[in-house]
Amino acid sequence: MSRVVRIAAVSLILAVYLSGLTGMGLVGPDEPRYASIGREMARSGDWVTPRLWGEAWFEKPALLYWMTASAFRMGLSGELASRLPVALLSVAFLAFFFSILREKFGERAAWYGSVTLATSAGWLGYSHVAVFDLPLAATYGGAMLLALDWIESGDARRLPAASALLAAATLAKGLAPLVLILPLVWCGRRRIRDFFSARVIGAFFAIAVPWYAACWWANGARFPMVFFVEHHLGRYFSPDLQHVQPFWYYAWVVPAALFPWTPAFAGLFRRALYADPMRKFLLGWFLWCILFFSLSTNKLPGYVLPALPASAALMGVALADKRNARWTLAGVAAGLVVAGPLAGVLPQALAGGIGRAQIPAFEWHWLWPLPAAAVVWVLEDRGLRNGSLAVLACVLAAGIMFLKARAIPAIDAGYSARPVWREVGRLSVARDVCVEGLHRGWRYGLNYYSIVPLPDCTGAPQPREIRQLPGRPPYLALGPAGK
Repeated sequence: MSRVVRIAAVSLILAVYLSGLTGMGLVGPDEPRYASIGREMARSGDWVTPRLWGEAWFEKPALLYWMTASAFRMGLSGELASRLPVALLSVAFLAFFFSILREKFGERAAWYGSVTLATSAGWLGYSHVAVFDLPLAATYGGAMLLALDWIESGDARRLPAASALLAAATLAKGLAPLVLILPLVWCGRRRIRDFFSARVIGAFFAIAVPWYAACWWANGARFPMVFFVEHHLGRYFSPDLQHVQPFWYYAWVVPAALFPWTPAFAGLFRRALYADPMRKFLLGWFLWCILFFSLSTNKLPGYVLPALPASAALMGVALADKRNARWTLAGVAAGLVVAGPLAGVLPQALAGGIGRAQIPAFEWHWLWPLPAAAVVWVLEDRGLRNGSLAVLACVLAAGIMFLKARAIPAIDAGYSARPVWREVGRLSVARDVCVEGLHRGWRYGLNYYSIVPLPDCTGAPQPREIRQLPGRPPYLALGPAGK
């Protein structure tokens, strides 16, 4: 494709990924906690021990905290300091992903695979929140992609770089990446000595070991007990973390994460697709990630993010191999009709659960993707593959921007503690506020914005209280001490 097309594609990706990062406050229990730890690292200068409001916090390793702390040190603040590094890492990985796919499978497959990954709901969504899933997926995915030379021809020159990225993945989310590389070890088993050469092992240990050793040295036996026993073995085998889901949980999560490209997933079931070792490796990568996390007692949607680059690459190759993909591509475009109702359902589902969410009343403008799908169909049917992909990419970008414009303000109002903290600031009563009966997710968010956690009203009554009704956002009210 021409240089103009590539510049346009990069501009579109940057617009999609870097817009709206501060449109909503930090959400859920995890994002404000991780952002608070990164901010404290930047403030204290202690880049070894993660601390949450003064207490050592060993739930996750340090990579995301370092990213956030670096952003704070560079003068960023608020939501931007925690989310921008994740978004930039995602964009960098997409560029790398395209480069590797073009080298190994050709330009057409690279464009299809990259557009698939960049516009899939799972990858895009986790690129906009400051949690560990995207850093893990990007570093682990980079390591696996760099190993394709070795899988294809036994060329081991990129293995040290792959090992370095694998080490970064262990700093993103612990020991899971060492298990997730099993497909790589299996596919390269006949030349496994390359994988355990001094250069490869040295690159891994030089990056992975220093932080673990320093944190253990600084905090003693408590670090390995909490980090490895409670949050590795416990998360995989114990129901105590309260994220228990059935084995088949990812049977619906994976199609949802690939939306709107779910129709293209059917192309992966052709046996002829897996004609070379690299494609078989990608399939093993995808299936093993799904199986490994399906076997875990505790499951969350973001756990399968490391599988998405493999599935997107295979979908890109499958589409490139197809002589005519009009049904698939038109189906992807037509699937965006759900963007309208999704913009109304998503904020409700996040705030009160999917069971309490109500589908909004039908609006005719929801149907705008259908004419675009017809255009994609016609272009593809006439053999204008580049034109159909260009139109589809623009349609997907428009759908994403529409969803952002409609959903982000509602998520901020209904799922973030930022609005109630702004109300506290507007009334200049921060010193006279306590917290009464907040859900932990809201409490973590409020603590991030207050910096110093607000007292509980039971132990320290104040003139004003932040209260919460079940399934509703917190609100500021007059307390007994203010009457």
